[in-house]
Amino acid sequence: MNTAGIISRRTFIKTGALLGAGLYAAGNSDFALSASKNNRRFHASLSIDALERYPDLLPTVVNAGVDAVWVAAFLQGIWQYPPETVGVWKKRIETAGLEVHHITVPLGHPSFTEAAPDYMGELSYQPWQRGILPDGRACYGVCIHPPACDVNAEGVKILHDAAPGMIFLDDDFRLAPSPHDIGGCFCPAHKAAFLEKHGYSENTWEEMLAAVKDRRLTAPLRNWLEDACTELSGCFKAQQAMLPEKSLGIMVMYMGSEKAGIRLDDYRDVPFRVGELQFNDQAFSRVKGKTDELFSVLFHRRFTLPENSYSESTAWPPDGLSPENLAAKLAISTIADVRNTMLMSGLEPYPLFYWDTLAPAMKKHRALHETLAGHKPTGPLKHYWGDAGRWVGDSKPYSLFLATGVPFEVTEIPADDGFTFLGDGDAKALQDGRLKPGKGLCITREKAEAPADVLRYIPEELDALFAFKRELLEKNRDFPYVVEDLPVICAWYPTANLAALWNLSENAQPLTLAYQGREYRVNASGLELVPVPLNA
Repeated sequence: MNTAGIISRRTFIKTGALLGAGLYAAGNSDFALSASKNNRRFHASLSIDALERYPDLLPTVVNAGVDAVWVAAFLQGIWQYPPETVGVWKKRIETAGLEVHHITVPLGHPSFTEAAPDYMGELSYQPWQRGILPDGRACYGVCIHPPACDVNAEGVKILHDAAPGMIFLDDDFRLAPSPHDIGGCFCPAHKAAFLEKHGYSENTWEEMLAAVKDRRLTAPLRNWLEDACTELSGCFKAQQAMLPEKSLGIMVMYMGSEKAGIRLDDYRDVPFRVGELQFNDQAFSRVKGKTDELFSVLFHRRFTLPENSYSESTAWPPDGLSPENLAAKLAISTIADVRNTMLMSGLEPYPLFYWDTLAPAMKKHRALHETLAGHKPTGPLKHYWGDAGRWVGDSKPYSLFLATGVPFEVTEIPADDGFTFLGDGDAKALQDGRLKPGKGLCITREKAEAPADVLRYIPEELDALFAFKRELLEKNRDFPYVVEDLPVICAWYPTANLAALWNLSENAQPLTLAYQGREYRVNASGLELVPVPLNA
């Protein structure tokens, strides 16, 4: 038996006393809630080229229940389609009964050659789209040099004048190639401006580069990233000033945060596409692929209201995700109260037959979401991604605890009750004294030197986490939980008297939900999200 998840009686007495019957640290959570119950809406990102080549595409998405179409015409400073053509298609799409909105590619998706990534077609980069990484390599896209902000501000104004609608900046609107990288453009111009602004020497610059490599959040590195965030936010505001209020939104990449120049607090009041990943079956089919995806969405939902939030339900290539897996992604938005689902696949659409699977799934989730809208998932397991993760950490959250069948909730700080799961960066910060623990127990997947009643080692493996679950249930059962040791996400909404079980297996599974002395039998199809009323 793997005993890594066994917790001492003394520790359980400490945390159990803080749990209480159904009382979980709501005061620690900044999971943005809405007072309204807006309907779930579905959006499709479709290229004008695809609409022209596939005459059946528009009627297919209309019949599937899509509410709005988003088109992309202004990419990397170049008009792929004239504004007049966008206006023509706006009228055609509106005549079919759908709203029309826009996506721009403002800075360019990252590439280490002068050729754009394959999902961007035959686009080329502008001279101002060449940045420098901390190791001195050139990277095209995801950097800001003049005239990037002016070009994009002018572009969004022309676009809105020709075809009024909301505009999303695609997730190339960031300053790092990937969610793993510590960003900012390390070119001579940005370096000189940084050293002059802060009065730093060349030695400080070299020390900062070493801190980037070691992922140490030193004062100079913090200032560097604050400046990068200010630069990106300034570019957003320059475009925002050209448009009506709340017409401009940001698409944030998977686990996107301050280390990529995205100061998340700056985008609380605008349309916000939460970051997802797992764009193909190989990635999404893994249990941890699904829990990582949900973790990122829950993290970003701390910073956006449900009605302002949009999913990144992307498949790449367009048939890289099976229609069943693509439909399964809808569960993530339902669990996290993301009111808008954005179905995306680059410039090429999904195969038309995908909509045969998506349409009934959309209808089901639209109805289910109504029962959960405005309610907060609650539980003893705490989802946390702190400053160390946001500013210098990697992009690998400790997420597999979500699949244990024990309820969870989102917290902004290590909680005073229950069990807060830490990513590697935050675990190190706690050990170094840079992160203050709460009164609850923190969990790390790396062996650590810390008091056992503060930080506990549990490998991120299902067997170890199920052992932890069993030990937890011996001491406390004041919450609904899945009896079987199977990979299932259990989201509990006590204010709705409801739990939702997401079967993470592709096979049907009989499940048992236990709560307050009762057992609820559930037959969950593969990848199905099943609501379980707790007062029935």
